[in-house]
Amino acid sequence: MAPQNPPLPEGPGETDTPNSPGAGRPDAPALFEFAVDLTAQEVLRQAQVLAALGPDWDPMEVMREEEAAYALLYSGLDEEQQRVYDGLVASGVLPRRGDGSAAA
Repeated sequence: MAPQNPPLPEGPGETDTPNSPGAGRPDAPALFEFAVDLTAQEVLRQAQVLAALGPDWDPMEVMREEEAAYALLYSGLDEEQQRVYDGLVASGVLPRRGDGSAAA
């Protein structure tokens, strides 16, 4: 991969800003751009995650199971718990599920 650095300035300290450390010093190092391309690492990470999940992983089944878990979590609430649940739904903290109240 070709470097993406711009040409360096002619004299030392030309890239210094008035407030940068060493501004105005003739021995101050010139600034340069530093870039890292993480594309290859990201592709490798994604491949490793998919390999760890295995060939039987079904994202739609996972979503169905998550919805079933939420239904169970909010089932059988007593009066006070139902009031808190309804308040959280009304304030937008929890999404409305089913008929708007926790399952009995």
